[in-house]
Amino acid sequence: MTSSIIVSEPMTVATIKTVAKNAPSELQKLLEDKHFLAIPKIGDVVRGRVVSTTKNEVHIDLGGYSGVVRGRELYNESAEYGNLKVGDEAEATVVGLDNELGEAELSFRFAGQQKSWEKLEGLRGTGITVNVVVKEANKGGLIVDLDHNEGFLPVSQLSAEHYPRVPGGDKARIQEKLKSFIGETLRVKVLDVDGGEGKLIVSEKKIEEDSQITKIAEHQIGENCEGPITAIADFGAFMEFADGLTGLIHISELAWQRVEHPSEVVKEGQQVKAQIININGPKVFLSMKRLLPDPWKTVEEKYKVGQQVKGKIKKVNSFGLFVELDEDIQGLAHISELGMKQEEIISKIKPGDELEFTIVSLKPEEYRLGLSLVRDTVATNTTKTADETTTENKQTEATLEDKTTEAQN
Repeated sequence: MTSSIIVSEPMTVATIKTVAKNAPSELQKLLEDKHFLAIPKIGDVVRGRVVSTTKNEVHIDLGGYSGVVRGRELYNESAEYGNLKVGDEAEATVVGLDNELGEAELSFRFAGQQKSWEKLEGLRGTGITVNVVVKEANKGGLIVDLDHNEGFLPVSQLSAEHYPRVPGGDKARIQEKLKSFIGETLRVKVLDVDGGEGKLIVSEKKIEEDSQITKIAEHQIGENCEGPITAIADFGAFMEFADGLTGLIHISELAWQRVEHPSEVVKEGQQVKAQIININGPKVFLSMKRLLPDPWKTVEEKYKVGQQVKGKIKKVNSFGLFVELDEDIQGLAHISELGMKQEEIISKIKPGDELEFTIVSLKPEEYRLGLSLVRDTVATNTTKTADETTTENKQTEATLEDKTTEAQN
């Protein structure tokens, strides 16, 4: 029996290259797979399936390699990590690439923070109302906790109910009022979020504003209304002009004459009539004086340029005197029309003094009346005051003398 040996055609280098080109190996496929070579870096968020859990550790299969979450990294700011079971999918942040067992060190804590900030961003976008717990208070507002994230509720964003309206703006009393909210739960909306800077601003006021916008749409500029004064501030008074709706009557809109403080014109609880003069989103501005006759429309019937008039000093300041001519009209005597230096004005003229003036300008359309002081009246007023003082002293001396005589008898 003869045996036959089949000799194949020798394989050339060109043939090998052709085969390699047409039939890439599994290794080449893996090398060409970008995901296969995408080794995570510290700080990356990875996703995998839970393969085991204990009280102190959670092992995760990340597809080709494994990772472990342990110790303090188990704590997080997102509730979804609280009850993980084998088979659940979970996200974690890479905090180490190779531990003593060759596993990636992972953290739920940082991944949880990131998810929490994403949730907060969603709350800002949707405008959903949430609860926060007040932790601390400072001069600017309240430090609050929202899902384990620290946020800030500025004083300016407190609701009308919680806003610390303190007479005179006493800082100590304002701080005391703010501290009284510590431990309380408040309803807020997320106003601003920046996870990169760790900034979270919330607002009670936004809830009221959003609610008011719908109701305010039922009202219009020029509408007359009636309601109680709910609060008084240095800059004006707040009025409830409709059920649940509050607007501001600025100090300049309380009366036609100059008002030093709103409490001179209105009191809390007082029923007043006002007119809506402006609507700006959730803000409504009202005026009481628009419902009263404008005294400046008839001012030229009472006063003329060149006329000498008597006026009561309402206020003395660095640029002149505010002078009341009658209950409706006030004028300004500029410092250039007083013929005195500032120090002399302050020492010789006081609020309540009655002096003579000459009207030097009158512009009803601008609500302005300019005055010039008649200098002789200042001297007369000063002399009169001195004479009155002397008379009072003489009367006092006479009274004492009479009492002494009576005692001797």
